[in-house]
Amino acid sequence: MSLKEWKHKSTVVKFANPWWEYRLDECYIPNGKQYEYHFVHTGGSAMIIPVTETGKLILVKQYRYLNRKFSIEFPSGGIKDGQNPDDIARKELIEETGFDGILEKIGYFNPYNGITDEYCHVYIARNLTESEKETKDEQEEFEYYFLSPQEVESMIKSNEIHDGMTMAAWSIARDTFLK
Repeated sequence: MSLKEWKHKSTVVKFANPWWEYRLDECYIPNGKQYEYHFVHTGGSAMIIPVTETGKLILVKQYRYLNRKFSIEFPSGGIKDGQNPDDIARKELIEETGFDGILEKIGYFNPYNGITDEYCHVYIARNLTESEKETKDEQEEFEYYFLSPQEVESMIKSNEIHDGMTMAAWSIARDTFLK
């Protein structure tokens, strides 16, 4: 037996804001029955692992309203439909750390494939230099962490770092830093 794809029938946007849409798709599942699928559509996201000259990784601590908790994460940001992930990665690196650098895309992942069609593009940023651009969003405040790869590992294991996207990006990058 081989798996079969579902057949798309229609899409209705139930709600939209500048960053994502709540959509309802009508589709047909492999047995021929019609099925409703509710999900969040986004243009994606970009997450950056900035590396200093000394090999420290820059993470940011910020307040996450939905969980009512502070979260330690790699810098990241949303991509609107039609935007280039490379451009957004650079913008977010500058906005969240104050540094610019050479970006290398190392992979991508879907953070929650049953709920969203989002893909997060993962980058490593090296040769960091202070940026002259000032582009912080008004609702964002950051505390900075300069951590060794081993400290990142330890903080993930102890749940000090609990952000799933940071952990997924780290799983793509970790062999680059832990040899």
